[in-house]
Amino acid sequence: MGVIEIRGLTKKFDELVAVDNVNLSVEKGELFGLLGPNGAGKTTIINMLTTLLKPTSGTAEIAGYNIGKDSASVRRNIGIVFQDTSLDLGLTGMENLEFHAMMYDIKPADRKRRIDELLTVVGLSDRAGTLVEYYSGGMKRRLEIARGLIHRPEVLFLDEPTLGLDAQTRRKIWDYIKELNDEFSTTIILTTHYMEEADYLCDRIAVIDNGNIVALDTPENLKNRLEGETVLLDVDTETTGTIIAALEEKSWVRDLECENGSISLTITDGNVNIPEIFRLAHLAGVDINSVSLHKPSLEDVFIQLTGTSIREESGDRKSAMRERRRRRMMR
Repeated sequence: MGVIEIRGLTKKFDELVAVDNVNLSVEKGELFGLLGPNGAGKTTIINMLTTLLKPTSGTAEIAGYNIGKDSASVRRNIGIVFQDTSLDLGLTGMENLEFHAMMYDIKPADRKRRIDELLTVVGLSDRAGTLVEYYSGGMKRRLEIARGLIHRPEVLFLDEPTLGLDAQTRRKIWDYIKELNDEFSTTIILTTHYMEEADYLCDRIAVIDNGNIVALDTPENLKNRLEGETVLLDVDTETTGTIIAALEEKSWVRDLECENGSISLTITDGNVNIPEIFRLAHLAGVDINSVSLHKPSLEDVFIQLTGTSIREESGDRKSAMRERRRRRMMR
């Protein structure tokens, strides 16, 4: 049995179904991601799990406690970092942690030890006595993460923890989250719409769309769902016909399109077959001016599952495939 067990969790706002019959199990110590576009239902799920919002139907258990029947026990066993800062700007970093520890009735001796330990882990020991109003956005986020861990929760919820931060600060926060997960074996539930963040941090990811889990697996297995890699070749327009004829005969070429000397093809085993492309070009007397290889990314999976491509495919599969290739080559 996981540290989080969700069964049939549903939330409706009048006629809007924000979360629709979600079932999920998260293991102890897992770094689990909820990935989806804005409005997909990620934050609504978190709000129900943290007892801030009552489900319309279904239930969940956190560390063995029912979110409806044992809400006080649930809250004692969780930590939360909200999207928007909830720190007291008029207190120092140390005072914010001290106040939070007192709220959880942590004894003074344990309180000081835990605060010192967490300030070290999140790299704020030298700024502990500084008023939070003078902290940068990244420092505030790190302090909030430390605050969420002060009472040693079974589960830490991070709702869009790097939203609005610059790329450098975001990467530092990622490293802190990984260190905390390794250091304390805390189960971490992360909501995000940043593909790279989910890919870098999470052991498993649930892709959420319109209140439903549309995919659930490790980042690597999700990426492996997309068959083939995209190769873009630039050749002389006069010689495209000969190379296309040679490529179309190969079983490892899944899809091929050509426009103005630019050949886009979807192939399997790119590392093996790209040299074969050059061999075929040489035999056909074709000069390849440039070549680029794109392996499937989590963003490609996300677009297929929740974006325009999956909806386009219902009417025109060819145009959807072209759109996915265009997006890949633009990166």
